[in-house]
Amino acid sequence: MKIKFCGAAQTVTGSCHLVTLTDGLTILLDCGMFQGGAGDLEELNGSWGFNPSDVDVMVLSHAHIDHCGRIPKLVKDGFQGKIFCTHATRDLAGIMMMDTAHILEKDAEYFNEKVRKKIANRNKQDNHDSPQLKTRKALYNAKDVAVSLEQFVSCSYDKWMTIAEGVRIQFRDAGHILGSANVFLDVKRKGDEYRLGFSGDIGRPNRPILRDPKQMLPTDILISESTYGDRLHLEKPAEVDRFLEIVKSTCTNQRGKLIIPAFSVGRTQELVFLLDQLVNQKKLPNIPVFVDSPLSVNATEIFKLHPECFDYELHQYMLKDPDPFGFKRLNYITDVNQSKKLNTSKEPCIIISSAGMINAGRIKHHVYNAIENPRNTILIVGYNSPETPGGILRSGATTLKLFGDVLMVNAKIEIMDSFSAHGDQKEMMDFLSNQTESVSELFLVHGELPTQEVFRTELLKSGFKKVSIPSMKQSVEIH
Repeated sequence: MKIKFCGAAQTVTGSCHLVTLTDGLTILLDCGMFQGGAGDLEELNGSWGFNPSDVDVMVLSHAHIDHCGRIPKLVKDGFQGKIFCTHATRDLAGIMMMDTAHILEKDAEYFNEKVRKKIANRNKQDNHDSPQLKTRKALYNAKDVAVSLEQFVSCSYDKWMTIAEGVRIQFRDAGHILGSANVFLDVKRKGDEYRLGFSGDIGRPNRPILRDPKQMLPTDILISESTYGDRLHLEKPAEVDRFLEIVKSTCTNQRGKLIIPAFSVGRTQELVFLLDQLVNQKKLPNIPVFVDSPLSVNATEIFKLHPECFDYELHQYMLKDPDPFGFKRLNYITDVNQSKKLNTSKEPCIIISSAGMINAGRIKHHVYNAIENPRNTILIVGYNSPETPGGILRSGATTLKLFGDVLMVNAKIEIMDSFSAHGDQKEMMDFLSNQTESVSELFLVHGELPTQEVFRTELLKSGFKKVSIPSMKQSVEIH
């Protein structure tokens, strides 16, 4: 078997790993989009490191864009096989990719309009020696998304399904987001017999809404994420108290806005559920809460369609409160004019908006309008690539460039990684603990290199025989 790491190698986005069996059958694990500010994103997202038409089958671990975001381009570039995932992942991936198509087209329009203006100015100056300016074409559009969805095949957790002659697949609940899964490939083909495991993104135990991650089956070869392999998250009771403290300090004491950049799937629903609980406990100040993201609204509706993914505690909670994602002062916003009104409003409030890294979507406008006011707070609740606006704020920067303007960071910046849907070092170590005897080689992906090196050391101490950190486009032969 050969594995080529075509994404999320020494970085946290663009998950994409090509598995080639000894007789040539090719299986693609994830097909994610590169996000953030590292490297040339147009080049990273536009190239493959393999020929899409040569791929026989694809397996999708979950619906976050850094795992599914390039599927429409994969199909557009020649992939004709089936795409296997869980039922909830199929539903979420559809709206996620449609939203991304819209953003890609709008970004291309904006970029091309700037190019046209530059060309017009150069023509006025009659400057024939200037370099040629190229326009940009969107990576894919809504029609491409619709075509790719026809190739999806969804299945339940914990059931073996044959995806090719001599190759079976099983999904187990990863507890990361709705529908997320660990993937197992059982190969009994042309004299080969082994099991390949792919963790996808490892969720966290004892978190709200979703069931806890289900420990993986023993595997021979394992590909594992490592996002938070060098740190521990805040415990839940302290997390709730700290969150309330931030809300009261900002909205009650300072009469400001609490701006929360949050990914549309998973993080937003967890925040809304926490607020719902605080309302029922009569702990939340009497302030309006806005979820300003059409994608978040649609994702929340899909959450309601998949109660089979909920944990026991949420099912019990719903006996008393049938709608855990709605309360009296909560407002879901899709209309762009309503979104704009929030920027000029002086009323204390909480605004939850995507994207979580502040690198796209309506959140950029909310941060732009709030960041220079010391009464406001921007609360970062998850991983941000260092080069993104969210990553820059996490680093303690005193200025931030948005929409071409350099803004003073006068608002308070708070960070709460405890809301992350990724397991921390201990949680991932516990999750992988049953693999030490069976795994002959473990590959770490989906993490920054310094973090991966720390995690690798801990894994070797715990008994793993061989732990490797592949680089981008590296191919590994396994005998």
